[in-house]
Amino acid sequence: MKNTLLFDFIADKKKNTLTIRREFLAGRNLVWDCYTKSELLNQWFAPSPLTTKTKSMDFSEGGHWHYAMVEPNGNEYWGYTTYRKIKPVDFYTASDAFSNEAGKINADMPRAEWLVTFTDRAENTLVETVVTYASLSDLEKVIQMGMEQGMMATLEKLDKLLLTINKN
Repeated sequence: MKNTLLFDFIADKKKNTLTIRREFLAGRNLVWDCYTKSELLNQWFAPSPLTTKTKSMDFSEGGHWHYAMVEPNGNEYWGYTTYRKIKPVDFYTASDAFSNEAGKINADMPRAEWLVTFTDRAENTLVETVVTYASLSDLEKVIQMGMEQGMMATLEKLDKLLLTINKN
């Protein structure tokens, strides 16, 4: 079943972008909720064995999501997302950065602009995420950090969550 779902991970070194296309076995409203509600994001937005915890979230234009990915040993990796434009159930744009627990952006780490689009694909949902970096070195840094493997593992956790929710 998993092999038939679309998954693309494309690095464009001329445009400094990553394009991630992923199909999910769920309707668009549910997938949208999983991307935009902290109580659902906390259940899937980190590759195993990491977990996610939200410090604060305001999913609105100009709002933010301040969160950490947490290793089993307790090490935390903080992130800060600022939401720019939102068209519910269709797309949102955001700026994403590494931060500390207080929300201070880490200027030494790559920052990115995200465009996340949700479309119907028969009874499933296709999510296309275009991540744009300021430079080729920033793009290469996140690739070296394991972005592709991390996204694959993270999106598999979303698959499992969607199956659990759809059973209820």
